[in-house]
Amino acid sequence: MRPVATFIVLAASLGFGQPSAALADGTDKVLRVCADPNNMPLSNQRQEGYENKIAELFARELGWTLEYTWFPQRMGFIRNTLRAKGPNGDGYKCDLVIGWATGAEMAATTKPYLRSTFAMAYVKGKGLDAITSPDDLLKLPAEQLAKLKLGAFAQSSPIDWLVRNGLTTQLVPYQTMSADPANYPGEIVERDLVDGKIDAAFVWGPIAGYFGKKVTSAQVVIVPFKPQPGYQFDYSISMGVRYGEKEWKDQVEKLIDANRGRIQEILASYNVPQLDETGNPIAVRTVALPH
Repeated sequence: MRPVATFIVLAASLGFGQPSAALADGTDKVLRVCADPNNMPLSNQRQEGYENKIAELFARELGWTLEYTWFPQRMGFIRNTLRAKGPNGDGYKCDLVIGWATGAEMAATTKPYLRSTFAMAYVKGKGLDAITSPDDLLKLPAEQLAKLKLGAFAQSSPIDWLVRNGLTTQLVPYQTMSADPANYPGEIVERDLVDGKIDAAFVWGPIAGYFGKKVTSAQVVIVPFKPQPGYQFDYSISMGVRYGEKEWKDQVEKLIDANRGRIQEILASYNVPQLDETGNPIAVRTVALPH
């Protein structure tokens, strides 16, 4: 599963019984992280994502070595990572998921470290430059609006918004999950949007922000959704640990609290839209990331 699908599936996930897990107490001083090998801007096997940078930050703070267990973040992710026994049957393959929807089942979630929102993306200079909020799309002349192709992932909040506003015929739906692990949701922005296959993309904010900034052949404008009654555009993101490991969860939460400003700087460097508890944008300075 890729980032946009994560929140769709996690919100409806079925929980399992709580295992009798051995505490991830750090006696061997190894931070074992469960991560997706191709899930930018969150993570990849080259450790280029913001979750990788947060994991590196925590490993430095702890003075531990960082190790990964890689598995695509789709159905079965937790079962094959956080809840999977190690090769010798003593302990688990990994002990921490850096990004897990707050309150989602299958893992115990920490206090949130990120709140973000879905966003609209379009290419500047193609007739949509007056749009400064998604609602401005609805103010376009009917003839212009009828010709637009609007891409969004199935079962996502923007789909509901588009349908309720009478834009069903303009909708170009994208699958939330692909059988090809090489596919990634950022393609909707850096490929289809830029190539003109769609006129606007409605995607999870971190995807829109990162891939919109990454594009060099065009100027991509990112317009985040603000909280609206009747829609769930914004979500809080926490870290995930095994149920029953309270001491480890407490330790992770202390790391989040002690490094919250640095985490926000890392997220800002990936152009991730960040919201405060009331849904207002957070302005965070960007800094150079350590290599």
